[in-house]
Amino acid sequence: MALKHVGRLKNNKNKVVVAYRTVPGDSAHAVVVNTPALSADEHDSLMTTVESQAGQAAYEFAEMMARATLPDGRNMLAAFHQTGKMMKVAVADVEMQPDHQTVMPLDELNQMIAEQKGVTIDELAIAPDVPVAEAKAEATPVASMQTADIPAPQDNSVLSDEDLAAQYRSQADGLYKEAKALRAKAEELVPTTKKSKAKATSSVAG
Repeated sequence: MALKHVGRLKNNKNKVVVAYRTVPGDSAHAVVVNTPALSADEHDSLMTTVESQAGQAAYEFAEMMARATLPDGRNMLAAFHQTGKMMKVAVADVEMQPDHQTVMPLDELNQMIAEQKGVTIDELAIAPDVPVAEAKAEATPVASMQTADIPAPQDNSVLSDEDLAAQYRSQADGLYKEAKALRAKAEELVPTTKKSKAKATSSVAG
C-alpha cells in the first residue's frame, strides 16, 4: 500500500516522516520526524497514525500529530519537538518513498502539488481549504513575522521554538476556518434555534 508522508534523507537514507512539506515563510525547508531516534513505542504510535485513514487524508501530517497522543499520554507533536526528534531540513535533501518501488524528490513533489493547485511553492504552507488571497491577507504575515527575525537553523538542526510557534499559528488559522465552515454546514442542516425549541417542547411534554 502506498503511504503519504513517508520518506528518507538523501545523504544517509535514514527513514523520516514528513511533518511539513514546506515551512511557512521558508519554502526551501521542510520539517521531518527522525524515525531512527524514536523508541519502539513512539515509532509504532507514529506509524499507526501515518497509516490511519485520517493520517493519509491529512494535507500536512503535522495536523494529525497535533491531535495524536503517544502511549504515555503526551501530545505527539509537542513531545517530538521537545525531545529533539523533529528536524528542519532542506527540501532538496528529502526523498518521498510511498512504497518500496517508488522514490520521488520532495522538491519535485512540492512543485507538482503547486502546479495542480495553481499556486506558488511558497503558498503550499497555506491550509488547503483557505483561499490563497484570504490566507495571504491573514495567515502568511503572521508566519513571516515569526520566521523573518530569527536565524534560519542549519540543515538537520533541531526545530526551534520560534519555528514551531509559527507553524502552530499557521495551522491554527487553517483549523479555525475549517471549524467555522463546519459549524456553518451544521447550522444549515439543523439550526441551533430549532434544536433549542425542540428541547424546550420535549421538556414541557415530559
